[in-house]
Amino acid sequence: MTEHRADIFISGGGIAGQVSAAAFAAAGFSVVMADPFVPVTTADEEKSDLRSTAFLRPARQLFDRIGLWPHLKNHAKPLDQLAVIDTTGWPPEVRDRRVFRSDDMGDEPFGWNLMNWVVRREIWTYLQEQPLITPLYGTGFRSIVQRTGEIIVTLSNCDRVRARMGIAADGKFSPLREAAGITVSTTRYGQKSLAFTVTHDLPHGNISTEVYNEGGPFTIVPLPDMDGKHASAIVWMNQGPRAVELMNMDVPEFEDVMFQRSTGLLGRMHLEGNRSVWPIITQTADQLVSGRVAVVAEAAHALPPIGAQGLNTSLNDVIALLELAEANPSALGDPAMMKAYDAARAPDIARRARAIDLFNRVTRSGDGVMQTVRLLGLKAVHDVAPMRKRVMRAGLGPS
Repeated sequence: MTEHRADIFISGGGIAGQVSAAAFAAAGFSVVMADPFVPVTTADEEKSDLRSTAFLRPARQLFDRIGLWPHLKNHAKPLDQLAVIDTTGWPPEVRDRRVFRSDDMGDEPFGWNLMNWVVRREIWTYLQEQPLITPLYGTGFRSIVQRTGEIIVTLSNCDRVRARMGIAADGKFSPLREAAGITVSTTRYGQKSLAFTVTHDLPHGNISTEVYNEGGPFTIVPLPDMDGKHASAIVWMNQGPRAVELMNMDVPEFEDVMFQRSTGLLGRMHLEGNRSVWPIITQTADQLVSGRVAVVAEAAHALPPIGAQGLNTSLNDVIALLELAEANPSALGDPAMMKAYDAARAPDIARRARAIDLFNRVTRSGDGVMQTVRLLGLKAVHDVAPMRKRVMRAGLGPS
């Protein structure tokens, strides 16, 4: 048995856990990060995360600040515009199209899109070079004892970690959150999303596009070219049975249906690599702290993949926790700091969860009345400039 001592113990070595480790180490805190699985850093492995993330401006600013952006920027595609296309019927008939431009909000793009498996690979390489980080992949959290001034964590290999604060970044079924006694509230929609990569005939023009019909949005997010071909990442939400049907569909038939669902916007789309399927839920932790343990990312909130809010909301958690730790390093994990973290993040998480829940219910509906409401709402949000800018500011992150 080995005993590790650190300022911070992080359960979870996915993107949120990796960024948390990098951020706190950059601020001078020692970190032990444990995850029961080894990193998946190629696209063709069975457990590879084939989704992409549009990292919005606050996330990019965090990456700049902690030294990660130089490792990521060459793999990123800037997102200059967001187009929303409203359709009805099958084959889908376009009723309206509205474009939200990043220059309404300044000189930078809305965000930068990267494949999740690439992000994991690049940050994993970075973490191995950081002397303040001890990454323990293949070793997971088992139990915790909380004391007045520290936590004592036992890992699955019987090693122990003594730390001043614990961070649960271990997903929607977080074992550390559960061990800390934090409960969750969950809403299920009966939906699943497909995630995959395509090449296509026409250029995307750095425009991220959401096509509404029913079942949920069909979202096209630009990627850098692949072997000289235009490329995008797709997230396609559907009711569960339809998503499973599409997941198992032969590639030529799948590409035909995808062409129709995308309204032929980018010409013919060609599937590159595998498809993956993910359940859609809204789940929020009933509190964000317990003793010296804070929950972040999907351990704190799992949201439908709409408006790039999922992982960006997760990184807003990390930013808030980091700023509190930097403001008073000697009080790391103390009750006042943990209470301040809960107060800083809980209202924003609740607002976003409610907004995305409502948006998902409207965009997935095949009911004619609801689709009319959706169309009217799109026009109102886009065409009134103050409303448009307010919605875009809210989407970028908490003020």
